[in-house]
Amino acid sequence: MFLLLVVLSLPGLIHSFQPLFSFDGSSITHRDITQRAVLRKTAEVCRDIAVSEGRDFSLTIDDSLSAVQVQRACSSTGTSSSLLSTVIFQTSITKMYFSNAKVDVVFALSEEHHFDDETFQGGRDVITTGVSAVKASVKLENFVAGRWTLGRVCHTLQDFYSHSNWVELGNTAPYSALIRPDQPLENLAGPSTPTCRNCTGGNCDDNLLPELLQQALLTSGYFNVFSPAKPAGKCSHGGSFDRTSRQDPVGGISKDDIGSSHGSLHLKAADLAVDATMELLEDVRLSVGDKNFLRLMGLSQSTVLCFVIDTTGSMSDDIAEAKRVSFNIIDSKRGTQQEPSAYILVPFNDPGFGPLLVTTDADIFKDSINKLSASGGGDIPELCLSGLQLALTAAPPSSEIFVFTDAPAKDAHLKSTVTALIESTKSAVNFMLTDVLASRRRRRSLQDPVSRSMSQSDAQLYRDLARASGGQAIEVTKSDLSLATSVIEDSSAGAVVTVFQVVRNPGRPDNFTFTVDGSLRNMTAYVTGDSSLTFSLTSSTGVSQSSIQSSGPLASFTTVGNLRRLSLNTENQTGSWEITVDSNKPYSVKVTGQSSVNFIFNLVEAHEGAHGDFSLKEGRPLSGGNTSLLVSVTGSDTVKVTEVTLFDSSGPTEVNGSLQSLGSGNFLVTFSGVPAGDFVVRLRGEDSSSTSRSTSTFQRQASTQIKTSSISVTAQVNNTDVEPGSTISVPFTVATATNGVMNSSATGTFTVRANNDRSYALTTPSTIAIAAGGGGTANGTVTVTVPASAASGTDVTLTIEAENAAATDVNYAVLRFSVAPRVTDINRPVCQEVSSSSNCPSSSSLCASSQWEFIANLTDGINGTGIESVTIRQGNGTLNTTTVAGAGGENITVATYSASCCSQNVELTAVDKAGNVGTCVGQVKQSTTAAPVITATVNTTSTGGRTLSMSQSLWICAAVSLLWY
Repeated sequence: MFLLLVVLSLPGLIHSFQPLFSFDGSSITHRDITQRAVLRKTAEVCRDIAVSEGRDFSLTIDDSLSAVQVQRACSSTGTSSSLLSTVIFQTSITKMYFSNAKVDVVFALSEEHHFDDETFQGGRDVITTGVSAVKASVKLENFVAGRWTLGRVCHTLQDFYSHSNWVELGNTAPYSALIRPDQPLENLAGPSTPTCRNCTGGNCDDNLLPELLQQALLTSGYFNVFSPAKPAGKCSHGGSFDRTSRQDPVGGISKDDIGSSHGSLHLKAADLAVDATMELLEDVRLSVGDKNFLRLMGLSQSTVLCFVIDTTGSMSDDIAEAKRVSFNIIDSKRGTQQEPSAYILVPFNDPGFGPLLVTTDADIFKDSINKLSASGGGDIPELCLSGLQLALTAAPPSSEIFVFTDAPAKDAHLKSTVTALIESTKSAVNFMLTDVLASRRRRRSLQDPVSRSMSQSDAQLYRDLARASGGQAIEVTKSDLSLATSVIEDSSAGAVVTVFQVVRNPGRPDNFTFTVDGSLRNMTAYVTGDSSLTFSLTSSTGVSQSSIQSSGPLASFTTVGNLRRLSLNTENQTGSWEITVDSNKPYSVKVTGQSSVNFIFNLVEAHEGAHGDFSLKEGRPLSGGNTSLLVSVTGSDTVKVTEVTLFDSSGPTEVNGSLQSLGSGNFLVTFSGVPAGDFVVRLRGEDSSSTSRSTSTFQRQASTQIKTSSISVTAQVNNTDVEPGSTISVPFTVATATNGVMNSSATGTFTVRANNDRSYALTTPSTIAIAAGGGGTANGTVTVTVPASAASGTDVTLTIEAENAAATDVNYAVLRFSVAPRVTDINRPVCQEVSSSSNCPSSSSLCASSQWEFIANLTDGINGTGIESVTIRQGNGTLNTTTVAGAGGENITVATYSASCCSQNVELTAVDKAGNVGTCVGQVKQSTTAAPVITATVNTTSTGGRTLSMSQSLWICAAVSLLWY
């Protein structure tokens, strides 16, 4: 822990491609490399799918691609004027490059994570172990965990090209052995082999020894911030923080940026890093399939449909309504671009909650929700927050979650944990609360009635969580619930954006303005509050309508429970609108619409120094300090951002940010002296895109609150992949700040809470104390034990919270782990041709009347995990597979492919249960003479070293090649 604190306290301790931003205007960062590779590979997959379906795909695939261009090209209905939300796609890419950048913080001194000190085997182990974990996560549809691991793996792979001499050796293609553990790492410089000579006059262009280059030996630079020691004659990384670069041979070979020791080769190294990242992505694609690969990349216009449902005795009507509205959404959107990207269901009651269902199959979701029944419950409170915690960690970021209940939360102690997850995931939680304060009977059985009700204080917990997330707490009677669930159908529409949202608690009369721009369609306003609340609406043209008019020139609205839903008529009325609310009781106003233009934001923190940059900030920003955001505009490449503001949605406080454009719709926004409070992010700008029909001013607002804190909680782990049956220790540090500056003389005692969403056994101190003379910090450790039965790919989210003694301030750290058993099967499936026969004519005009056939045996060896799938990667024929036992006891998958002679190539992909990929390629060759059938006995070797003997009938006009990926 002490070493970690020392590392984090060193400014600019970055020895890789710059993580996020390049301030010299020319260098390529890990963010650039990752984003370019993801966009290009995603576009390639979409192109291949389009070709296989006979559709046009006209996008030019190069490094200039944007998320908007790729998503529009990948959309079968993606015309330039159609609504298209790229929020999910851009958020997914952002998470990957933030995870990538985090390696420079968490693993700053780990040579294998950066390919320093010639640790080639260790670096490859980091990559291949991580790739296995990604594939396991995808198999369980844990795409969020898969993206986080993938970003981290890409950092290590990309660093190889900056830190080794691969580029200097003249290589123009990636080193494929880094992602293929069954291939040897060749031509490595020995531990005593000199590799460098002194740089001359600060020029390191020729510091690699000529004999090293002549023998094509591979080396990498040594790096150490504490000691100058390194083996004699070895190259250093270089740079002001590398003490080894001051010892002979002085200098370095890094290509991290233009100004590095070998900075003249920086762009070549970056290009190779892009190609290598694409090669790794292709390996993942072949293993998981095109559909799951695109889901891993986050390529989706639609959100998930996520329900958390109380299943206790009095919930029969609520469950029936949840079924009705979900079935209606599924049936109306199935097969369209707006079909939910996934379905999540979490039932809860007392004493249990779950199981969690995550599926992309609408029929499985239908069947699961159809099986829910209302029964039991015991005492009145239920485990609502436990169920919600599961949903928050399972759903993708920025999801809409709907909770159905009529009972208070028995697990209210999880409120701060759930709030932390809301802030971390930026998901909106909407509560459908029935019969609040109404007296009714919840039956354990027909013979044992129990009377109970949910008080206003009980309901306030749900209101607080809804407010923190930007969701709503809708309170209706059970008989009126069906009138309120239109909110769920509204949210399931595509490209929904929040234009304006405010909460007043306590309530007071107030006027609010919001901007309607030309890109907005189907605008809806929601007003929640007491039945005595009144309001009026005024458009940009001066037309007004009051709440006594349920249908008027500006809106038609319905009232159910505490909700007023207004369908706005904004035709030809762009500009500033006003809504006036008259109420002294708590209320909320939310205005939404459909538009391609939106934005995402992430808290980042600066690292000053020679390599100053930023990384993702976990937890809440410090009260009174400076706060930085990375803001990315989505859905348009023609947006000009003019203002980003933090404002207290329940008060008058506003803090304006200072904007710095980073290109491609990205902005670094800095706020000075952010006071204590709850804030939301509001963005204003101008858009001249075709979807807005003309240049117009637009306004968007983030849903999730940013809450400041005077407490700092930091936690790091050395390994985010944990084996089943193992225990992982997570050290954490608690500190306090005054006016945003850490207070080294502070003292105090803090309550510590730790939770994980899988209910795995954990230990944590109940309190932690900052003692006098302790430097203003206190350290502790949380341990989590993973059951031996945990499935590979399981995602675990750990939340560590620290609360002050007065219980008025809390901060947190959220960490993710993936369960990843030790990989023992590193060999790819082996393909052996059995027979290939063809009656194809020499004239292509006659090809449709003839067929050819290709048969191959696919094995994974006697000790392999076994063939899991065989698919057609290229070809328009028919594939059938059967499984037979080999002579040595291994399973053999027999693949039989047949196709028209008009389709004369086939490529089969075989994936074993460990995710290793093998490929067979077959091709018909034309013959000018009749080809006799020959029968031969062929001896082949499987991965387990066993010999198979088989009879093989071949047409000599067919040629088959074997390719391995």
